Amino acid sequence: MSVQHVTGELQRLGMSGYEAKAYVALVLAAEPVNGYEVAKRSGVPRSTVYETLGKLVGRGAAYEVRTDDDSVGYVPLPPRSLLERMRREFDRTIQVLEDELPRLATPPPVRLVHSLAERSTLLERAEDVVTAAEGELYMSGWPDDLDALTPGARRAEERGVAVRRVVFGDDGDPVGWTTEHRYSSPEAVEENLGQRLLVVVADRSQAVIGGLTADRTWGLYTDDPAAVLLAVDYVRHDIAMHVVADRYADHGFDEFWTGDQALRRLRGTAGPDQGCTG
Repeated sequence: MSVQHVTGELQRLGMSGYEAKAYVALVLAAEPVNGYEVAKRSGVPRSTVYETLGKLVGRGAAYEVRTDDDSVGYVPLPPRSLLERMRREFDRTIQVLEDELPRLATPPPVRLVHSLAERSTLLERAEDVVTAAEGELYMSGWPDDLDALTPGARRAEERGVAVRRVVFGDDGDPVGWTTEHRYSSPEAVEENLGQRLLVVVADRSQAVIGGLTADRTWGLYTDDPAAVLLAVDYVRHDIAMHVVADRYADHGFDEFWTGDQALRRLRGTAGPDQGCTG
């Protein structure tokens, strides 16, 4: 990792640009150095280097020491100790915000619906929904898209969330109650829909719904009750269908599924393996 990358990440954790550069210079020096040396090694202007070092000392990221010639030098708090301290401070801040921010919130005057036009933003917003789940989490999609959400779903399950997933394809890393969709092939469903669908619903209160192709993504986040209800029932329907199929597997369900004329009309195409996601 480059020095520039490290200084950038330190800034993300609250240091100013000059503070990050000065701290890294102290770490690289591996011995006490004075302000002049820090300025020369870090690129921090000499006119501000002592102010910058004073800020590092004030936050406990550096210390003043007396050198052999009785001048003032500076040494860094060891990186591991600094990171541990930052982690504790970050955790305390998050805890305070978790306690206080909800008290400031007022019910929104309108329900939220906003568009998600890129795969990265769609998956990022879906991960937000996964992380927010407190009681139940419904998910449906293709492995290529769900894989990015699996770590968050596993953490949700570990904290007691009931995770229920429908996967269109082989699921090599199942989480919670996972149903591999098998009564219309993933290829047939994707061809009929023209895209892979991704649905993620937390606590029946918020949802991300999206469609993905090789070169295009559309999607939305919403907390509108009507849209959320449709999304969660879409996933529940597929799970229920497979429960019924398993229960009546020995009573001709496969023949019923492929041969029943009403179901063929519902699928809307001539082929028995086309069109219906259920």
